[in-house]
Amino acid sequence: MASTSAANSHLSEYEIWWRSHYEFLTEKGYKLRSRYSPDWVPSWTNTNKADINCEDGIASPHYLVLDARRIQDGARVSLKRVDISRHPYEIEIGRYFSTHPLSSDPANHCVPIYDVLKVPAEDNTVIIVMPLLRDATDPYFDTVGEVVDCIHQLFEGLRFMHRHHVAHRDCMQLNILMDDSMFIDAWHASDQYMSEDYKRVARHRARTKSPPRYYYIDFGISRQYEASNTNPLEAPIFGGDKEVPEFNEDNFKPRNPFPTDVWYLGHAIQETFLDHYADVEFLSGLVSDMMHSDPAQRPNMDEVFSRFQVIRQGFSNWKLRSRVAHDEERSVFDLLAHWTRRIQYVLRRIPPTHTSLS
Repeated sequence: MASTSAANSHLSEYEIWWRSHYEFLTEKGYKLRSRYSPDWVPSWTNTNKADINCEDGIASPHYLVLDARRIQDGARVSLKRVDISRHPYEIEIGRYFSTHPLSSDPANHCVPIYDVLKVPAEDNTVIIVMPLLRDATDPYFDTVGEVVDCIHQLFEGLRFMHRHHVAHRDCMQLNILMDDSMFIDAWHASDQYMSEDYKRVARHRARTKSPPRYYYIDFGISRQYEASNTNPLEAPIFGGDKEVPEFNEDNFKPRNPFPTDVWYLGHAIQETFLDHYADVEFLSGLVSDMMHSDPAQRPNMDEVFSRFQVIRQGFSNWKLRSRVAHDEERSVFDLLAHWTRRIQYVLRRIPPTHTSLS
């Protein structure tokens, strides 16, 4: 058997932290992958296999986040280390949206918190347990209807947060994820292109056939305000997106974070769709207004949602089934594949969109 030090050589420092809490997490009902077991022997030991071709050879890409399985029912979950001295509101806000009646509201697209674990011997460290989600932009979108479903949910979700007086303050592209509804195979959490056992590409259906639900994650710098505080002012905090106009001015003054949220989401849509897809120009006017350089000139999320509903009302089913081609899917083969799916959807009466006008 390989020695512990040999196994250590394959783990990064932050992975060793997770391994050191393997037994604690098992006692709490969460099973980490074999890579993080104290008894782990790399599966490629004494074989001709390369570590990068083995399931347990793939390191977690996130130093604060790791996947696990809930022992009780086998559900895949995401574990996140949180330093409550640095992010004192993350758990409070996450629990707020995870508690009835808000948790059962279909307009709520905040990632639910299943559990909060106090880490022994670390006064300021807790582990938040959430569902395992994946990149919302992969695989690519195929139709206008799929884009409409996504945008509808994102606008609905941020409007929901704002109506409950919560500013996300970091609702950038990387903090928007989706569930596994599209996927036939469970994917590998550290390499989402591959299946969980790392033996094949993770198979999936199109979004039209198996529509995903989209979620906002990471409330580390979010804030909730009193309903009476209609113009809260906060010192700027840079999130993952560093291009916010009001944060790049010489006058670094406190700002209302709600218009900044609108800019963040507009920029996420710009980066995801307008910069890389054909035939999504219907988003451009609204997104441009959301990204106005003057925060006072941006629409609020009620206005954004209402304007998008008007845009959506103008689409026929034919338009909703029409193709939106990503930069990397412009070949004749991709076009033929789209039309094959499109004809099947019509014949099988699969609707082109799964969100209702509201």
